[in-house]
Amino acid sequence: MSKPIITVEHLSKYYQISHRRRGVDTFVESATAFGKGLIERLRHPFSPNRVHMDLEEFHALDDVSFEVEPGDRVGIIGRNGAGKSTLLKLLSRITEPTKGRIIMRGRVASLLEVGTGFHPELSGRENIYLNGAILGMKRSEVKAKFDEIVEFSGVEKFLDTPVKRYSSGMYVRLAFAVAAHLEPEILLIDEVLAVGDSEFQKKCVGKMGDIAEKEGRTILFISHNMGLIKQLCNKGILLDQGQKIMEAEASPVIDCYELLRRNNQGFIPVGQRKDRSGNGEVRITNIELNEPDIDQNIQMTIRYESNSPLTHPRLAVSINKYCQTIIFMDSNLIDHFPTELPCRGTIHIALPDDFFLPPGFYDINIAFFIEGALGDYIQNAYSFETKTCPGYGQRMPLAEGFCFPKQKWTFEL
Repeated sequence: MSKPIITVEHLSKYYQISHRRRGVDTFVESATAFGKGLIERLRHPFSPNRVHMDLEEFHALDDVSFEVEPGDRVGIIGRNGAGKSTLLKLLSRITEPTKGRIIMRGRVASLLEVGTGFHPELSGRENIYLNGAILGMKRSEVKAKFDEIVEFSGVEKFLDTPVKRYSSGMYVRLAFAVAAHLEPEILLIDEVLAVGDSEFQKKCVGKMGDIAEKEGRTILFISHNMGLIKQLCNKGILLDQGQKIMEAEASPVIDCYELLRRNNQGFIPVGQRKDRSGNGEVRITNIELNEPDIDQNIQMTIRYESNSPLTHPRLAVSINKYCQTIIFMDSNLIDHFPTELPCRGTIHIALPDDFFLPPGFYDINIAFFIEGALGDYIQNAYSFETKTCPGYGQRMPLAEGFCFPKQKWTFEL
């Protein structure tokens, strides 16, 4: 049996964070603080002045262990600040761990933050050869891959321009092309691909699938796009607050992440959400949803308020899973939707009785337009879970569809 290509044992990374103490307010407090500082200075004349500083130990990563087999595509997921980027930096040897050890059995190429990996004063051509040398490749080996790298990146016109003059998109295209084509055994990729345009992202996903499935190389990939993780990765690792919560196949890890995210966001009422956009002419104040099951269709109640009646309103609602839209509902498609609504009101939406969703976690995005202008938009305004669906999982082990309408099949034999 082959050894794991990556072994991580009890990995931890701690940082010291300084906090300045609250300033003094009165003469007595000022005199007391001065006296304490003077005494501390007399007792320790050569130590730095820490009178107004408190130190806190922040655990960016805490006792994380896992193994990765050759050819695995592992999605590293978690909320912002969970420790994902810290983990990849430790694996890339950009920073050293506080505790634990890492064993890497193969050449490593990493694509982390825009601006890392290339020398800004060197041209694109020179950086390609530099990265090959860092990976331990001969110049002839890099030269054999050179044309493929340039064609994939699409920066041939700027190949002899210093990369410091590249846009972020150009930089990422060239960096990914180099990392993917110079044949490292292990490829580490952060969310940096989000900088590129959608066509290039599809191109990158296709290339990552090829190098993993056809060439047997190992990929560790960070993304907040759960659809991309599900599509690309066969395994997942969920981190939260620097600790490993779960390690398994990609789908159950994604479901666990959705549950974790819902438990931490679901208690914020829509009316109190600050992360909303629009001109503010209308405000969505509440969303309610029944608990859908086999015997009951999905019913949604949306409440809104405004300072004046709404003329030519439009409401758009989408139900999403893994950042992919399952169903999009637009009031423009309703023949008799009112051309004017009062300052405050309630809108009810009921999906058809034969509309079923497979078990899992879903998000609702909602947008309210007034005379074509965006009044209010909230992403992930509401999250819900479905637990039952007729027939799902009973004789359908390979079922992958998002929606299961009632069906009637006829045959002529």
